[in-house]
Amino acid sequence: MNNYNYEDPPAPKKQGPRLELWDMLSILTLIAAFGIGLYYVAIFLIPNSALNPFPPAPPNLNLPPTPTITPIQLQPTWTLTPVNVTETPTLLPTFTLEPSPTLVSLVTPSITPTPTKTPKSPFSATITYIDSTIIHPETGCNWQGVGGTIVDANNADMLRMTIRLVGFYDRKTKNELTVSSIAPAYGQSGYEFFLGTVPLSSKGELYIQILDQAGLPLSDNIYIDTFSDCSKNLALVRFKKNP
Repeated sequence: MNNYNYEDPPAPKKQGPRLELWDMLSILTLIAAFGIGLYYVAIFLIPNSALNPFPPAPPNLNLPPTPTITPIQLQPTWTLTPVNVTETPTLLPTFTLEPSPTLVSLVTPSITPTPTKTPKSPFSATITYIDSTIIHPETGCNWQGVGGTIVDANNADMLRMTIRLVGFYDRKTKNELTVSSIAPAYGQSGYEFFLGTVPLSSKGELYIQILDQAGLPLSDNIYIDTFSDCSKNLALVRFKKNP
């Protein structure tokens, strides 16, 4: 028969935990941090301790006393004492002025010049009120306007002259320009301004004048009336150059 060993082999012994090098360093670091914390707490609680390398300066007991402001005392109010003056002032002597000699001028006074007459405008005008059917027979009485011609001193037509109409008509402002020779029904230098289709009456609310190329007037303001009468619904203004 085989020999059997019924005894169990001895169990291996368990080894206890060992401290490694890093564990020891960690423990030392914690102890050092705890000690440093206690050091700062001690300095904070007792700042004058010998452990504090920068203790606070002790109070200086030899400081001069704090000055006290003394308010300024105002002087008592001064009372005016009236003084009665009874002396009469003495008048100073006056001086009499000596008469001054009268100067006689030997220069004959100059003669006041007579003002010269203002030169008249280069152009003058005549106004005639006529029936518009003479120029526009097709319109009948349904037309109103201003027209005319411009001639020189020898009655020769002057073309391309600028004419301006300014004022109010039918409660509207008028400021229109035209040139001579565009309305040959009046003549070679004819011009015309159309006002409206219904003749209206007005008194001096419109004026007409001739302008040069620079826009300066060559005539006075020629004021025009308008009429509701169909026989006077065209204001014929003829300009003529003064000699």
